[in-house]
Amino acid sequence: MNVDCSGVADSFPNLYVIGFMGTGKSSISRRVARKLGMQFLDVDDEIERSTNLPIAKIFDKHGEAYFRQLEWDFIDSGHPVEGCVISCGGGLITQDGMVPFLKSKGVLLCLHASVETILDRTRGNLNRPLLNVDNPRERISQLLAERQSYYAAAHASILTDQRSISEVVEHVVRNYRTLSPKRF
Repeated sequence: MNVDCSGVADSFPNLYVIGFMGTGKSSISRRVARKLGMQFLDVDDEIERSTNLPIAKIFDKHGEAYFRQLEWDFIDSGHPVEGCVISCGGGLITQDGMVPFLKSKGVLLCLHASVETILDRTRGNLNRPLLNVDNPRERISQLLAERQSYYAAAHASILTDQRSISEVVEHVVRNYRTLSPKRF
């Protein structure tokens, strides 16, 4: 699983966007990449493409540990070292050493949303295997609490509740430009 981002703003460090599912990582990252002239990559999409399986099927067939290893492999060597905006799966950062690893590879930004917003955005989506439970609200609260320290370790965090996509994109771009070691 190796993706080529050559030819697009490849002198700029990668931007890794983390956060819980439903916070807007993919849609925001796609627009940020366009605005910065960088390549957009979604870790989940790249894993699905390389395995020819949807994420839910990977979880069912091989389990979460296998999926987390696929995520790690992609971050380790599945993409270029510069020029990409990478939307990371919600649980990717829970792996031991992942937060400092991501920070060593580029700028790490976290998108946040309230439990209510996440529930609204993910309701009825069967491609969210961790939320296919009797009480998704409780599961979201539990997972957010477990992951909070990982999300808090990002270079910066941006709340997406009650903000337009364009407003969040502007916040992300501004933070990336401020935090990037290479100036625009």
